Amino acid sequence: MEAADLVRDIASLPPEAQKQVMEYVAFLKTRYPTEQPVKKTQRVKLTDEPFIGMWRDREDMQDSTAWVRSLRQREWVRSA
Repeated sequence: MEAADLVRDIASLPPEAQKQVMEYVAFLKTRYPTEQPVKKTQRVKLTDEPFIGMWRDREDMQDSTAWVRSLRQREWVRSA
């Protein structure tokens, strides 16, 4: 059966029957949900991400361990 034939057959039904068809179709849609196709995203190399190297020119970040240690010493309040 073609979709056009189906539409024509439903249109030829009385209004109450058309309502029942619509309700049944709504029920079937909940029972058999359409699956959305999973879009495959193209993988980007981590080194090509824009945030990589964003602090490259900062002098204070040349030794990140020392920078973190210094930051902790300045920002963390020691409880005595």
